[in-house]
Amino acid sequence: MSTGNRAAAKRARNAKPRRTHRFQAEQHNARISPRKVGLVTTMIQGKRVEDALNELSFDNRRASTMVRKVLQSAVANASSIAGLDPMDLKVVHAVANEGFTLKRFHARGRGRGAAILRRNTHITVAVA
Repeated sequence: MSTGNRAAAKRARNAKPRRTHRFQAEQHNARISPRKVGLVTTMIQGKRVEDALNELSFDNRRASTMVRKVLQSAVANASSIAGLDPMDLKVVHAVANEGFTLKRFHARGRGRGAAILRRNTHITVAVA
């Protein structure tokens, strides 16, 4: 009873994919709404670093400059730690999480008050 081929096929089928090392950079408490940054992070996710940097440099949103700086930091981490070529990297993860919220008060008519929520963002970009 020869099981060499079946065992090899089973090993290949059950083998876990090799994880490539991710290099990430974060910016905490950026004074911009996560909703605005989320539009930019979804735009660059899954793209090559060269294309993402090109898109961010020509995008005229305020969040684009913040995300571009975080992306450049992640690329610098990958090139300095592992010696990877920046043009071979790809944006594998880009997210804008909600940071703390500054609560302010705005006076309204008839003695009432309205809340002003000044939201902050944690920007995370990972490349591999």
